[in-house]
Amino acid sequence: MVEVSNERTEDGKDEMRTGGNGHTVENVAPSVILESKDDLETQAQKTRSWIWSVVYLCFYGFMVQLKPGEPFITPYLLSTEKNFTRGQVTNEINPVLSYSYMAVLVPVFLLTDYLRYKPVLILQSLSNVSIWLLLLLGNSLLEMQFMEFFYGITMAARVAYSSYIFSLVPAAVYQRVASYSRSSVLMGVFTSSVLGQMCVSLGEVSYMTLSAVSLGFVTFGLLLSFCLPWPKRSLFFNKTRLEEERKEAAQSELARMKPEEKDGRALGSNHKSLSWANSVFIQMLKELKNVVKVPSLRLWSLWWVFNSTGYYLVVFYVHILWNEVYTATENKHVYNGAVEAASTLLGAITSFAAGYVKIRWNLWSELVIGLITAAQAGLLLLMGITENIWVCYVSYALFKGFYQFLVPIAIFQIASSLTKELCALVFGVNTFFGTILKTVITIIVADKRGLALNVHSQFFVYFFYFTLLTVIYLGCSAFVITCHYRNQRAGQEASEVAIATELSPMASAASECTTAPNGASIKT
Repeated sequence: MVEVSNERTEDGKDEMRTGGNGHTVENVAPSVILESKDDLETQAQKTRSWIWSVVYLCFYGFMVQLKPGEPFITPYLLSTEKNFTRGQVTNEINPVLSYSYMAVLVPVFLLTDYLRYKPVLILQSLSNVSIWLLLLLGNSLLEMQFMEFFYGITMAARVAYSSYIFSLVPAAVYQRVASYSRSSVLMGVFTSSVLGQMCVSLGEVSYMTLSAVSLGFVTFGLLLSFCLPWPKRSLFFNKTRLEEERKEAAQSELARMKPEEKDGRALGSNHKSLSWANSVFIQMLKELKNVVKVPSLRLWSLWWVFNSTGYYLVVFYVHILWNEVYTATENKHVYNGAVEAASTLLGAITSFAAGYVKIRWNLWSELVIGLITAAQAGLLLLMGITENIWVCYVSYALFKGFYQFLVPIAIFQIASSLTKELCALVFGVNTFFGTILKTVITIIVADKRGLALNVHSQFFVYFFYFTLLTVIYLGCSAFVITCHYRNQRAGQEASEVAIATELSPMASAASECTTAPNGASIKT
């Protein structure tokens, strides 16, 4: 006769017992089946929830990029509608952007995580509205400097959008949804640039009207930001807090069963929650010192700091260069929007192509970076000496394409060996150091309190900057490749010596042996 025990384990599952005939008998309670169905329904509901959140966030990312007047801000400031001089725009208005970005980057980075993204995205939208209101209504130098200050806030707040999506979805789909959000932003920039160019060239819309259209779009983006879902977790601060809340909830359940332990556990929980030293953010800061010890992380972090500095300096001042190379008598002959659209599309293509490049990056990284930096230096020299606006346009598009090619490679090389939290912190620190360097160069080269160079002279400075980086990268590449092949040759020689050492005792042993008449081997 078979005995069946229908005992329940602590986790709520039916336990299997062995009967007298040795067979295992399982008795599944109907409640377990119902619980499984409930779990599946709950999981499906959660999946639908984050899918719609991602769709809405991508739509928001697309809409906030619709600012058709953005490629024409510099021509607008230099036009008769605003009547600022090229020197004022170059040496007094544009430098404020770098200063503002540096000043607000760290506070925005920390508040983004602590406030859980949404408030910072609302702040970004408010700053966008302020930019276009000042462009429409402002006419003084101070008002345009405030416009650049708000522009710095919008740039610093981009980190909120790029990291926000990770708080909404499971870790298994991070890579996929990151590509969705990135694509929506690029598509928004492309659409905005094309729309602006069509308005100027085909519709002959004035810069002021184009700014009013942009104000309408960013106002709609502000309304969308209020409807964004509020995430329950973030990377650093709230992650620790939520873990403590879960512990407190679990301990309160235990306290109901064991009231005598309630007070002690509550005190312990409060002590842990108040411990700043145990926060995730502080632990990540302590781990940063190990990042610089890894050669690949050190290389790509330095590339991020130095090359992104040069890239953004070029982006900030290239529209002034175009205006100096070719001062259009009519707005319809200004093709800033078309060039920005083409360079965005080329950047998206090169970023996509970078994912299919398969080489030994630990050996060839310095060489690839050096060659691409050399090409960028050549393009900057060409932009600085040419008097043909179309050469300037093509050179700029190629310059951006080269940079965008290396960006996903750098992201992969840095992120592949780090946790998500540490990766975000490393990118934040790299961006901060790059911003400091950019600000220092701006003060020396562009600001009226420094050298106050004109835009052509600035591009020669940027050419020498990229040339210096090229020499350093190629020098490091020669050193790395030489060391690699030298070590490889030394390894081959060591293996040959080892093989010869293994064979020589066998040969000597054979020579010491003779064969007896009966066929036996006799050692002499």
